[in-house]
Amino acid sequence: MKLALGLLLGGLIWAETHGAVAIKDARIVTVSGEELAKGTVVMRDGVITEVGASLSVPADAWVIDGAGLTVYPGFIDALSSWGIPTAATPRGGANQTAGAATATPEPRARGPEDRPQTYSFERAADLVSPTDTRLEAARAAGFTSAATYPTRGIFQGLGAMIDLAGERGRDMVVAQPLGQQISFRQGGFGRTGFPGSLMGNISYVRQLFLDLDQYEQAKQIYASNPAAGPRLEYDHALEGLAESPRVLLPAEESQQIDRMLKFAPELKKPFILYGLHEAYERIDELKEAKTPLLVSLKWPEKPKEEDPSEVASFRELTMRDKAPSVPGLLAKAGVRFAFYTDGVESAADLKKDLKKAVDAGLPRADAIRALTLNAAEIYGVADRLGSIDKGKIANLVVMKGEAFDEKTTVEYVFVDGQQFQPSKESQKEPAASGRKGNAPAEEIK
Repeated sequence: MKLALGLLLGGLIWAETHGAVAIKDARIVTVSGEELAKGTVVMRDGVITEVGASLSVPADAWVIDGAGLTVYPGFIDALSSWGIPTAATPRGGANQTAGAATATPEPRARGPEDRPQTYSFERAADLVSPTDTRLEAARAAGFTSAATYPTRGIFQGLGAMIDLAGERGRDMVVAQPLGQQISFRQGGFGRTGFPGSLMGNISYVRQLFLDLDQYEQAKQIYASNPAAGPRLEYDHALEGLAESPRVLLPAEESQQIDRMLKFAPELKKPFILYGLHEAYERIDELKEAKTPLLVSLKWPEKPKEEDPSEVASFRELTMRDKAPSVPGLLAKAGVRFAFYTDGVESAADLKKDLKKAVDAGLPRADAIRALTLNAAEIYGVADRLGSIDKGKIANLVVMKGEAFDEKTTVEYVFVDGQQFQPSKESQKEPAASGRKGNAPAEEIK
């Protein structure tokens, strides 16, 4: 048995690795099939080996008495920077400023050929590390996996699906590349000029995809007859874009949703929209588009230190009120979506934000699915993540109580079969007011 100790938010959290583990006589929410009122899950070597109501527990298994406990598939953050230690900035559907995107100012960009703010070649799989301190808080909230992406630039790099534990970064990678996140930015580019506006951002994204189309055609022509002309110059920005199986586009507000639904088909790649807080105005259009959605759990709210003399607009007040109802409306319309945490850090805040969606009309079963199997299906990894089925990775969260209820506690978390036991202290609401990592970002409307 291997035992590791660490500190989490003032409380202890510990992890153990066993040859075989059986959670016996627990309620099991498989997500992919029928719920088992009293069943057993057996894990060995990081894989689920058996699930059922009447199972013989292996003689060498360490047995957890599941009476009074509920087992869920490990939660998946569908758009994150978890695991990338230097990327602790929020990444919401609201568009962000470039801020301190890079320590060294870029030379002034005069056009798309200079590839400004383009990091399409960066791989999250090469950046992730188990030393990211946010992983412990994520596990305490029941998260075991994340679709994680680099966070700088307009073209931000190739995402990876990772598990939230491992001895080394490469141990964490489940699948890559997942896609390319695009974030429209304005200002804060230092010496960089183009593109500095919404029109510039969109035209630049369009141009890079046109360049990619031409680049791939030229490669095919050269490959068919190398003697016919000069060798094509290698372009690592376009190579990274070519490798992206899908693109993620920001669509926080109603007009952004309209804009992206019209713009995305030009890119000739599968696309996902993220943000969606004002999607209550565009449910029919989103249903017709049949594109996957990632809904931010950082609900719009009154700033903690709002100037009393400032009065929020009617639109802003409406969004604060209606945004938590978006997941329920999407579920009712049959639109596939998943959740992402968007910089919300503590286990207590994550539970609170998930409960807001449930209280606003999202059926609990759909909330669980949006945190598990939906995310896995959207990224094409449902053969290994997202449900409790034989042969899948042993990522489980064991709770005492119903998911999202105020008094519910996370008793155990299994990541690749490795057991973590979050402390009760780690699941309490932080004493300090306000949330970390949620500084407002300047938007391009």
